[in-house]
Amino acid sequence: MKKTAFILVALFLILTLTLCGCKEEPKRGVGVDVDIDLSEDEAAIEYEGEYTKELAGTTINVFNWGEYIPDGTEGSLDINKEFTKLTGIKVNYTTYESNEAMYSKLKGGGVSYDIIIPSDYMIDRMKKENMLQPINTASLSNYKYIDKRYKNLYFDEQNSYSVPYCVGMVGLIYNTSVVKERPTSWGVMWDEKYKDNILNFNNPRDAFAVSQLLLGYNLNSSDRSQWDAAAEKLKEQKSILQSYVMDEIYQKMEDGEAAIAPYYAGDFLLMQENNPDLDFVYPKEGVNIFVDSICIPKSSKNYKAAMMYINFLLEPEIALEVAEYVMYASPHTHVMNNDDYTLKGNEYLYPNEENYPKVQYFKDIDESIRSYYERLWEDVKLY
Repeated sequence: MKKTAFILVALFLILTLTLCGCKEEPKRGVGVDVDIDLSEDEAAIEYEGEYTKELAGTTINVFNWGEYIPDGTEGSLDINKEFTKLTGIKVNYTTYESNEAMYSKLKGGGVSYDIIIPSDYMIDRMKKENMLQPINTASLSNYKYIDKRYKNLYFDEQNSYSVPYCVGMVGLIYNTSVVKERPTSWGVMWDEKYKDNILNFNNPRDAFAVSQLLLGYNLNSSDRSQWDAAAEKLKEQKSILQSYVMDEIYQKMEDGEAAIAPYYAGDFLLMQENNPDLDFVYPKEGVNIFVDSICIPKSSKNYKAAMMYINFLLEPEIALEVAEYVMYASPHTHVMNNDDYTLKGNEYLYPNEENYPKVQYFKDIDESIRSYYERLWEDVKLY
């Protein structure tokens, strides 16, 4: 169950300030240096940074993955409403189901988005295509909480265009009531013993990754013959495959309609809450690791408000709320070290060094190779 980790301190602070007849020294925030009026209920929360209502009435357009921010359901805090209460900035929030769908929407123009949260390889592509605005992390008072392991990564070596939001790895989910022996290899997805009990990703990059890893290939290979071989491996699987899925995996795995599926560790934890027979492994051949990060598109018309929103997402209590809700690994040091964090040290999200799998990042592949594997994917689906 997700929990709300917000700290209400208004009464104490108001009483203290009244008795001492003084104001707390302002802290440096996102280009602003003012106090919050703690007499207002909506601002009765202690934050590390300072915020202002000078942009009240502004609307920012946030484009994010579905189910990727606490929204007031299941006992969680509604992050966007809290941001609006604190700053007066309204949040127009819409979602997408894949990096590619988000990319196409931005390429198509129309709506001007102020915040997006793409994955690493898509950030790399958008940066190359001049689709992102630089982010001055020095002006974000809460950037100090980002763990150094998630800075200076290949897709943003100078930390100039992105701020890490969530981290994850793909592994293998299996139903222990059907799969009696703990799998160690992606090869179990080709085991005829589990015919019609196997699912696979319904997108080319992730589906190809499973067969590429099994075959020992680089996930970012420019060798077309390797993509051909990976496609043939996926075709071999078709005769025992139940279906290709994305969000449908929840219902199928939770209800026991399927027994084996590759998916993200954080989502597995959600599924396991509803079906305790489910377990998870990182196969020996290796897995895909990803970092989803906050970016400001080039088309943004509300840069200052967007920066304030980013800093707000990095507030310790807000970051903890996000981590509890989305159940992915957090790049935020306050979260990782917080004893109140219910997933602290979780073996699936934060495997120790001894159990850490071999990992590969997706990278932005040359457009000709991308088009090539997308055509292969269509052949696989029609096979």
